[in-house]
Amino acid sequence: QVQLVESGGGLVQAGGSLRLSCAASGTSFSILNTAWYRQAPGKSRELVASINGGGGTNYAEFVKGRFTISRDNTKITVYLQMNSLKPEDTAVYYCNQVRSGGWNLWGQGTQVTVYS
Repeated sequence: QVQLVESGGGLVQAGGSLRLSCAASGTSFSILNTAWYRQAPGKSRELVASINGGGGTNYAEFVKGRFTISRDNTKITVYLQMNSLKPEDTAVYYCNQVRSGGWNLWGQGTQVTVYS
C-alpha cells in the first residue's frame, strides 16, 4: 500500500520550534516534488514550502526566514524545520508528494498548535 506519513506536530509556545517529517512507503517511483501545505480552521489549504527532485526549494512569504525544508541523503524523508513559531502558524500541516507514474500522494496531516 502506498502511503505518505507525517510526524512531528505538537503543542509549542510562541517563539519555539518544531520539526515535521514526511516519508513515503510502498512505491519506488521517482520523486518529482514534495511540499508542505497547511490548513487552519475556516481557511483554505495553503502552500508552505516545497522541494523538487533537484533539491530546489520554494517558500511562502509568510515563512521565509523561519522555516526550512530539507531532505535526507536517501531523499526518502523530507523535513520541515519550523523556528520562531507564531500563533498564526497554528494549523494542520499536510505533506504532498508528486512522483513519476502519475502518483500524487497526501499524508493524513499533523496538528501544529502554537500558543502565546
